[in-house]
Amino acid sequence: MVEKLKKKIKEHFSNGPKAILIVVVILMIASIVITNMRKTIIVSIDGKESQKITTFKKTYAKALTSKNIQVGPKDKVQPQLDAEIKDGSKLSIKKAVKVNVEVDGKKLAIQSAEDNIGDMLKKEGIQVKKLDKVAPSKEEDIKKGLKVTVTRVEEKVIKSKKNMDYETVVKEDDSLEEGDKKVIREGQNGEKEVTTKVVFEDGKEKVRKVVSESIKKQPVSKVVAMGTKVTTVNALSRGGSVTGTPSGRSLRMRATAYTSSYEDTGKSPGSPDFGVTATGTTARRNSGGYSSIAVDPRVIPLGTKLFVEGYGYAIAEDTGGAIKGNVIDLYFDSNVEVSNWGSRWVNVYILD
Repeated sequence: MVEKLKKKIKEHFSNGPKAILIVVVILMIASIVITNMRKTIIVSIDGKESQKITTFKKTYAKALTSKNIQVGPKDKVQPQLDAEIKDGSKLSIKKAVKVNVEVDGKKLAIQSAEDNIGDMLKKEGIQVKKLDKVAPSKEEDIKKGLKVTVTRVEEKVIKSKKNMDYETVVKEDDSLEEGDKKVIREGQNGEKEVTTKVVFEDGKEKVRKVVSESIKKQPVSKVVAMGTKVTTVNALSRGGSVTGTPSGRSLRMRATAYTSSYEDTGKSPGSPDFGVTATGTTARRNSGGYSSIAVDPRVIPLGTKLFVEGYGYAIAEDTGGAIKGNVIDLYFDSNVEVSNWGSRWVNVYILD
């Protein structure tokens, strides 16, 4: 540039002493101006590569472009690229690297030059709430190929009502026959309010924990009277009158109840054998005489006369598939009577 200027001056001025002086002055001024325009900067990339650049450009961006040094849109540059160059200044470039982020069901490939994961997420506008999980941690340094997972965590408090089962209290009652039961008071379930904390991760339930319970209604116990009274039984004499105590043996047996209904016998009204016992008699309930009962013939032979506590006199006339061993089935005329009887242990006396 100085040589070109010198040539132009020679073309317009003579070689006289005065002209020479003017040329020298102009050259000195030009040299000073050019020297002031030329600036040197030191460029470092990722803190490792350093190079010295001499430039006449005004801004760092133009200086880097003139030297074919590319700066990506996510690279961090200090000072700013549009700042005016200061001679001897240092320019730092931190290159952005690819980071894989999985968040909200999406997989993102992000270019970032931030120092750590937390800064990167903030820069990219990815909000992380207090309960959310970030792996690796937000303090982890950014490096090429890093995989980051953001798990959305939500806590919900759920209040629900649940029944409290009542207890059954059994009390002995000597006014009831041994083995008989009577409900004195029906039970009532109570109610409690249960507070549960449920933790969801990315919308899926992860943890469920009961944090508190409060009783809203106390349960009421069911009270049942259990009979303890032992009855002395008189047997029929051969003439049919009541006399003394039963002769022969007595058995402790579980007594159930049945009717002639289809549900109990598998026989429908109108069938030839409806209401007919295994011995061919008609099943009957005779509170003033002998009633029909079903037995296991291996234990009590058919035709045996009996006295059953709480039921009365009976004849073993019937059998049943479920009547095995120490079980007898007492005949009643109605389902109500069957329900009231239920199932109970009784003393059975053999009369003949």
